[in-house]
Amino acid sequence: MLRLSKLTDYAVVVLVRLSGMEGVQTSPGIAAATGIPEPTVAKVLKILAGSNLVSSQRGARGGYRLNRRLADIPVADVIAAIDGPIALTACVDGSLTECESICVCPMRGRWDPVNNAIQAALSSISLADMQDSAIPASLRVPAVRPPARFAPPPIPAAE
Repeated sequence: MLRLSKLTDYAVVVLVRLSGMEGVQTSPGIAAATGIPEPTVAKVLKILAGSNLVSSQRGARGGYRLNRRLADIPVADVIAAIDGPIALTACVDGSLTECESICVCPMRGRWDPVNNAIQAALSSISLADMQDSAIPASLRVPAVRPPARFAPPPIPAAE
């Protein structure tokens, strides 16, 4: 099962929250607004600052702000900032780990197209898309429409 870490999920929430506020925001303020524990928010913000997605300002009026608009932040960038490069298996290009069977594996290199497709999909969806639910049509799951309600004909008034 492909599953993102909780920190990545929290990072998306924090970034979207930062976009909705003017000026700099503090980690306690973001924590209060999002319901994410403050130490976790502080940890996420530190990682995001290290990846240049947010910038920090020190001092009495310090805090964090976005470095880019949500429309300019692909989901893939957030995942890479928090969890590292997107790599489905140890043998795909860019993986931080190495497979023990790399020399004899008959599937060596065969996961790269799958990994690249997932990377491309995650790179094509911005945080603004997620916020606005404007997922590109090519990636959208068709909506299930409820059946039309049947209305019986009106009953004629008694004479």
